[in-house]
Amino acid sequence: MNRRTLLASLAVAALCRAAGQSPRLFAVAQRKGRWWLITPENRPFFSIGLNHIDPSPLRFTTNGGLWERKYSNSMEKWLKEAVSPDLKAWGFNSVGWTQEVVTRGLTNHRHSRAFTFEEYQWLGLPYCHQLPFADFHQWEAETRHPDFKSTEFAEWCDYVAREHCARLKDDPKLIGYFYIDCPTWIHTRPENTWKGPLHDPEKLRTDAGRKELHELATHWYRTTHDAIRRYDQHHLILGDRYEAKQPIAGEVIQAALPYVDVLSFQHFAPPEQVAANLNDWHRKTGKPVLLADHCIQIRDKDGGGRHDGAGYTQTLATLRGIPGCIGYHLCGAYLRNEARKRALRDAAENPDEAALEAITRANRDAAAWVGQQS
Repeated sequence: MNRRTLLASLAVAALCRAAGQSPRLFAVAQRKGRWWLITPENRPFFSIGLNHIDPSPLRFTTNGGLWERKYSNSMEKWLKEAVSPDLKAWGFNSVGWTQEVVTRGLTNHRHSRAFTFEEYQWLGLPYCHQLPFADFHQWEAETRHPDFKSTEFAEWCDYVAREHCARLKDDPKLIGYFYIDCPTWIHTRPENTWKGPLHDPEKLRTDAGRKELHELATHWYRTTHDAIRRYDQHHLILGDRYEAKQPIAGEVIQAALPYVDVLSFQHFAPPEQVAANLNDWHRKTGKPVLLADHCIQIRDKDGGGRHDGAGYTQTLATLRGIPGCIGYHLCGAYLRNEARKRALRDAAENPDEAALEAITRANRDAAAWVGQQS
């Protein structure tokens, strides 16, 4: 989406709002037997996004003032002159999730903040935005579970929607909203065994326990959905990013279906396993599916990792063959830090040329495939 198209889309959205009409925004639709994201210009769109974009590695003291010297301490300059040109040159057409893990451990595992409205404008690409309704991510180590039925939870959700959705509601580049990164509905990880899952999986052995989980999840999805729709009536709701390698309760998915437009998954596995999982959930629910966080990496001796270009190519090609799949978001990051230790550029901005050559070629092939559908 170039600047002229963006400005025209923003103007159309404003006029639609003024006339009481629905603005032209991203949607999902089935065309010729396949699900697509549909752009505001009514074209099929397969989201090829990069996750985790954070400038803080540029500020390492070992970089000798690179951030100030090159970017004048300006997010606008960095996004416009470095990030956006890179992503476009590499064939990415969207941003999946900007927040990046910055520290990880059993007592402290945190991510950088999400981008602001202005930062998304400077980036100038279609994007997804995560809403901080709660913190029962599978990596979260510090926050107790909220009471979805409480007044204060509903008040918090309304605040989040006012703070985020009210500002983003007219943006034609916004694809949709994510919620939780790998929610711990019925599983835990070592970081959060102290608080347990939201629902005891042993209860799923009984009808009463399954009903209890469905009601709990319904409170979550209905409260968050209604908060969003008070301030943004039209953008897509992409929901939680379910961890495919952990148990996913059917009761949770059934509760989500009336309140989300897409089912989103994290799945770090070979392409054939990912495809089987996405196909299975699409067949069960009829919803379009999104691979919202995934990579295949090559481990380095220092404990870090590099992207496997061949694995990326095979994954993207496989997803193109899934009629219900609307996109693939690479678990980046843009810049390597000392927490993730995997990125397309290192902290001094040196590119992973071998991976990028394959990734760029695969992305351009996918773009040509989408263009043929138009």
